[in-house]
Amino acid sequence: MLYVYVGLAGALGALARYGIGTGIETFWVGMFPLGTLLINLSGSFALGWLTHFLFRSGRLSPSVVTAVRTGFIGSFTTFSTFSVETIELLESGAIGMALLYVTLSLMLGLFSSWLGFWFGRRRFKQFRREEVVR
Repeated sequence: MLYVYVGLAGALGALARYGIGTGIETFWVGMFPLGTLLINLSGSFALGWLTHFLFRSGRLSPSVVTAVRTGFIGSFTTFSTFSVETIELLESGAIGMALLYVTLSLMLGLFSSWLGFWFGRRRFKQFRREEVVR
């Protein structure tokens, strides 16, 4: 049954990625792959936050945690698209833009994950204090 949950969550993550990416393309027409960057950064933040709060809170079953992590977030973010877009920028001669994309993706991706961890840990500590008060 876990495979079904992961598959369904993966389908939802892929649809969310497609919808958001298409929405970004309606106002961003530049060569820079802004949609993929924003999707990967938001996914990094979400996984960091979920890992350090919701998943640790004990409110979700291990099956749901796996479905969200592997299925939804895994299909929402994508390293392969990032890689292909970087190669396309390089092949088109936009070396500076490719370097900017790689640098922003790495630096802001790590920062987004850290920020998600930070918010998640903070919320988890509040959650624990709330549990003690009850």
